[in-house]
Amino acid sequence: MSSPIASSNKTASRSNVRWVICALLFFATVIAYVDRSVLSQLEKMLEGIIPGLTPVTYGHIIAGFQMAYAIGLLVAGGITDKLGTRLSFALSMVLWSIAAMLPGAAHSVMGLGIAMVLLGVCEAANFPACIKTVAEWFPQAERSLATALFNSGANVGTMLVPFVVVYFTQQFGWRKAFVGTGALGLVWLVLWLLIYRRPPQAAAEKGTGAVGGTVEQVERVSWVALLGVKETWAFSLGKFLTDPIWWFWLFWLPRYLQGTFHLTLAQTSVPFATVYVISIAGSLAAGWLPARLLRSGKPANFARKVTMLICALAVLPVIFAPFSHNLWVVVALVGLAAAAHQGWSANIFTIPSDVFPKAAVASVVGIGGMAGSIGGALFSNSAGYIIAWTHSYMLLFAIACCAYVLALAVIQWLSPKLAPARVEVLR
Repeated sequence: MSSPIASSNKTASRSNVRWVICALLFFATVIAYVDRSVLSQLEKMLEGIIPGLTPVTYGHIIAGFQMAYAIGLLVAGGITDKLGTRLSFALSMVLWSIAAMLPGAAHSVMGLGIAMVLLGVCEAANFPACIKTVAEWFPQAERSLATALFNSGANVGTMLVPFVVVYFTQQFGWRKAFVGTGALGLVWLVLWLLIYRRPPQAAAEKGTGAVGGTVEQVERVSWVALLGVKETWAFSLGKFLTDPIWWFWLFWLPRYLQGTFHLTLAQTSVPFATVYVISIAGSLAAGWLPARLLRSGKPANFARKVTMLICALAVLPVIFAPFSHNLWVVVALVGLAAAAHQGWSANIFTIPSDVFPKAAVASVVGIGGMAGSIGGALFSNSAGYIIAWTHSYMLLFAIACCAYVLALAVIQWLSPKLAPARVEVLR
């Protein structure tokens, strides 16, 4: 007799609805990265408009966003497991869309900082909700591919934002760039509420009787229990060490390109977007590879870690970027590193759904995401001082080069087999 979970996975795998759901997750991630990236595109220009805005104060603003995002992730993971993805995602989208518009009303560094803190808190539900949805709708063999597909929204959103920001800024002024991009989430919200329902088999497993309804969750795992298992720490430390590098490309690369190669806001658009076009390929390739390995009979531990090792090694050449005086060589090296990160991310994000019960997935993603955001805040805050003191990005590129190899070593040490975590599910 097949288990309910196996039956659920089989049902989900035969339904094309799961790919429609994945498309919604993709577009939500696009919007999230557009909203959080607007300031990075405008920062160099705003140094002459907003009193007191410097590399150091910009670093403080980004660190504030990331710390707020860290707190939001921890809270959002638990709320998502409690309320379910449909309701929690909808509430989050309303709040983060409003918060994304607020920087457009700022007249000071403090105003920008407060607006970005609110955005960080409100936007944090995106990844816990996305990962939990993938765990519910997709069988294990397809999860890395589904994760890679929705996670490629980060690349697409970041790729589009310079063009969107240039258009709004040139046509309506820089303040309207925040308002226009923030409004995109409200359009997505309508589609989410019209389309998304939980898989019927998943509702039946939980015994809710609410097929297609909004009551999704009657099981939970306490955070204390999750913090007591090595698998939580393997995921969290992996995020702590590598998420800061992605934040670095996102928030500091536009400034690096503009300052190093003397580019205007409009001239930055194509090189910056090219980095994220390259990164899409890495995300999809690293999502496809473990799926192929799993179908060929390889264990999940082998499939995930071999792919993550390839990604970690692909980041190493970025160490040469600060030594190059050619814009497109830098774009190629950073693009490869960004592609490797997204491939890495697609696989590290599957670890919670591989080793934890579904009732704990969003909470674990929230804990790990919080760790990654704390690492990002520390790195961004330090980056501002390093750039101000040394007038160089060399040390920052060196850290980016080494982070993934170190993170994989930590994951292997804490969870050598990616065995199922032993946690008690409460009813």
